[in-house]
Amino acid sequence: MAGNGFQSSYANDKPPSSTGSGEAEMSTDPASSSFFTSDFKRHEDLKTMLDSNKDAQKLEAMKRIVGMVAKGKDASELFPAVVKNVVAKNLEIKKLVYVYLTRYAEEQQDLALLSISTFQRALRDPNQLIRASALRVLSSIRVSVITPIMMLAIKEAVMDMSPYVRKTAAHAIPKLYSLDPETKEQLIEVIERLLGDKTTLVAGSAIQAFEEVCPERIDLIHKNYRKLCNLLVDVEEWGQVVIINMLTRYCRTQFVNPNLDDMGEEEDKPFYEDSEKEDSEEEKEDDMKNKKAPYIMDPDHRLLLRQAKPLLNSRNAAVVMAVGQLYHHCAPKAETGVMSKALIRLLRSQKEIQYVVLSNVATMTSRRKGMFEPYLKSFYIRSSDPLHIKLLKLEILTNLATETNISTILREFQTYVTSPDKDFAAATIQAIGRSASSIAEVTDTCLNGLVHLMSNRDESVVAESVVVIKKLLQMRPSEHKDIIVHMAKMVDKITVPMARASILWLIGEYSERVPKIAPDVLRKMAKTFITEEDIVKLQILNLAAKLCITNPKQCKLLCQYVFNLAKYDQNYDIRDRSRFLRQLILPGENGSVLAKYAKKIFLSTKPAPVLASKFKDRDLYQLGTLSHLLNIKCHGYQELPEWPESAPDSSVRNVEVVMPWVEKPQHSQQKKKKESKSFYSESESSEEEESSNSSDDNDDSSDENSDSDAENSDSDKQSSKKQSSSEDSSSDSDSDSDSSDSSEEDSSDDSDKVIKKPAAKPEVKSKSKKVVETKPKSNADLLLDLDDSNFNISSVIIVGGVASNDTSTGATPAGNMLTPTLASGIIESKSYELLNRITGSGLSINYKFTRTVSVFSPKMVSIELMFTNSGDEPLTNIKLGEKKLQTGMEIQEFSEIGSIAPGMRSTVLIGINFNDTTQPAKFDICTAQQKHSVSISAPVGEIIQPYSLIDSEFTSQQGKLSGMNENSGKITLTKDNQDAKSICMCVHSVANVIQVPGSNENVYRFSGKTVASGTLVLISVTVNDSSAKLTVNCEKMVIGTMLLKDLKNYFESV
Repeated sequence: MAGNGFQSSYANDKPPSSTGSGEAEMSTDPASSSFFTSDFKRHEDLKTMLDSNKDAQKLEAMKRIVGMVAKGKDASELFPAVVKNVVAKNLEIKKLVYVYLTRYAEEQQDLALLSISTFQRALRDPNQLIRASALRVLSSIRVSVITPIMMLAIKEAVMDMSPYVRKTAAHAIPKLYSLDPETKEQLIEVIERLLGDKTTLVAGSAIQAFEEVCPERIDLIHKNYRKLCNLLVDVEEWGQVVIINMLTRYCRTQFVNPNLDDMGEEEDKPFYEDSEKEDSEEEKEDDMKNKKAPYIMDPDHRLLLRQAKPLLNSRNAAVVMAVGQLYHHCAPKAETGVMSKALIRLLRSQKEIQYVVLSNVATMTSRRKGMFEPYLKSFYIRSSDPLHIKLLKLEILTNLATETNISTILREFQTYVTSPDKDFAAATIQAIGRSASSIAEVTDTCLNGLVHLMSNRDESVVAESVVVIKKLLQMRPSEHKDIIVHMAKMVDKITVPMARASILWLIGEYSERVPKIAPDVLRKMAKTFITEEDIVKLQILNLAAKLCITNPKQCKLLCQYVFNLAKYDQNYDIRDRSRFLRQLILPGENGSVLAKYAKKIFLSTKPAPVLASKFKDRDLYQLGTLSHLLNIKCHGYQELPEWPESAPDSSVRNVEVVMPWVEKPQHSQQKKKKESKSFYSESESSEEEESSNSSDDNDDSSDENSDSDAENSDSDKQSSKKQSSSEDSSSDSDSDSDSSDSSEEDSSDDSDKVIKKPAAKPEVKSKSKKVVETKPKSNADLLLDLDDSNFNISSVIIVGGVASNDTSTGATPAGNMLTPTLASGIIESKSYELLNRITGSGLSINYKFTRTVSVFSPKMVSIELMFTNSGDEPLTNIKLGEKKLQTGMEIQEFSEIGSIAPGMRSTVLIGINFNDTTQPAKFDICTAQQKHSVSISAPVGEIIQPYSLIDSEFTSQQGKLSGMNENSGKITLTKDNQDAKSICMCVHSVANVIQVPGSNENVYRFSGKTVASGTLVLISVTVNDSSAKLTVNCEKMVIGTMLLKDLKNYFESV
């Protein structure tokens, strides 16, 4: 009850009042304010809208919630209400739900885990945006338990047809790697596939995944290097930055330094040097250059620089900066000037971009002044510039100072010194000092100007001038005695501690040049010792010690007085310094060993300070990185590799491009050998050779070949007595359609009789000879002999290890290709039910794939239909009705079957062009009584036909079809399936391919081509004891994926 009462007090209920009205008390009660109460009905309206049955209200609620997230408001309380709508059918709602889940999935892991099954279903959604969003949410759930699910999702997404989904998969890889580093090896295989993707949308994301997971695996880049260079211009801006940065590191490891000859020029030299020494060193450098062999740039190195150069015109500052750092680190010194104008253009951008660009330009100018010297005025400082921009421009102007432009720069500096910004004015004085130290001709001019600044009203300007003058005087003190005297006179006026300390150090260091003034300065300082700052007190002690050594008569008592004052100072540094100096300068009766060397210790010649640029050492870091900007090594920074002394092998980047006409001379050389064994006339065999060679090009070329065969149909009729292969009969389909239709029934009856012939006579050569001798009398007989010559594979499929007698030259013509020899065994073709006898009112239809060349067209899959009348009445007028086909698919009809008596069957052949897909071909089977809608789906292995290759060609083609075109998986072999015969039987049971002869006993290779487009399909099985690795290579990724899946399922089921 207490709990209920407590809750009701926060439910905006009015408390009872003595006057009967609670309104007055509520208005005066400070605790009634919303700041002190909890609103338990927060977001109730949004929750109600999300639970509504109307999509409009759900959509409005999601828009408001995503708006809250965008503004930074916490909407995590709505997670249970939002996650329920992940199954919404409305596409817009689903998109917004996934946006919300991506944001809060990591925080609400328990609730997100409940929806994993929904995300997995969404990975197969027809809409690519939903698939990508589901993967993005799934990868945002940071729970190690679902690591296997994420891995499977990524592997499936990598093989997705949509580039956007593959891009999302690449983004998910680093998330999975950070969650479970042990998955690195599997992720590397996925990254290797992504790197082979030719889509510009995926390239940048794939490289980013590569950089975060395995940046050391530079070998994955070799075969994709040229492709990445050529795609660079078309990749999105974010991807361009990632790729260029990666290629910069690749360039530093695979090519030789193009500036190796100029390394000596960039070495630092003293500012003041005899001209004779300079001349002798230049002569030595010239001799060294003459001895070295001339540098020749690698073509791949040149390719990278050439392809990156147009990106200097990009609108994105990050892209321009990336190209700039590429040229700075990898380009010859003479070519780095091309990026200067592009970087100057970026100085018109926002202040943040200016700061980054100027930081990088400052580093470049510290090494190479000539790049930006023509654009000197672009670095002039504006009054509107913030201080950090002003300081960077000052640094660059100082770096660009030369004997020719120093007068212009000094005039600018004179203006900057008068700036009301004290920090900027002080930095300008330091820049003047740097210019004076680097250019000897203007040292005196700068000193005189700095001395004039000592009379400035601004103490900070005066103090900075004194500090800079002190550093300049250390270089040539003997020539500037008057300046030291002038500074000694100003010691009373200057109050800045650093400036007073600098003056005292100068007087003590060069007291011999001002012997009359120095003791008087010490006297004045002794009077004010107690009130001085600590840094000034330390210099007073030093001055007293030095004067006591050089002028003990006048200064010994003053020195003792100062030491006594310092002995009781509050600062322990000063107390320790006084005790230390007393033992050296005033050793007493016992004396000190070091007292003899006091003069050498205190008055030895000090080296002149070097006024160097702050950005000189930043060249250690790669330009454009956070480490370079902060001048400290940040987490995740990858150091830029050093140039190799000798270039590695460049052949690793070679990718073979086989032209389809290269193999023609090989076939022409074997023409004479084939004439004695060919079943065809000369014209037909030559046509077959041309068609087999050109079938790899495209579909148009195969259409042209079929047309050319049709034109020669008359010559085919004349030579029909010599025919025994089913390849050429496809060209006679148009001219012989009438006769074939009329004899279709007879051929189907005869086919049942011929089925058992191959089993009784397994010898191929003797069989083929007998077939050649048969002389068909009509076109109908010719069709029968076609079936007979192919061993009537409509019912029995013969497994071949070698396609023909002549396989030494690689790809064979289509005629030989489709006449496999009996090698390892016989595989029975599987029969599928097309129409059930109950559904078909007594008519049952079964179909099987004959794995022979279709008599209708070489692009069609030959299918045998077997009609059986299981009823009591005859079935009449059986024919093909309406066709409902996908785009690109075709069906060749069979001739109408007049009648099938009860208990009888009839067999016909049809041809279907599946267009290299597994989509079903839908059509109607009509009888005189009724119509039945049926569909035939071809397993992926049945839309392939054998294609003979030799071992070397198989290896070459497999190398070209790597990356995205390669699918692999591991299987476990039982004891019965580890021998060669069993493995070949399993592969041939799934796919209509032919075995490639090879020397390796543990590797079994099979080759084939898709029927419609002639796309090459390669299968390899690598056996390792009780396990094996299945690899399928195919340019059509869907076919490769599905074929691998079917093979794995068959091996596991056997």
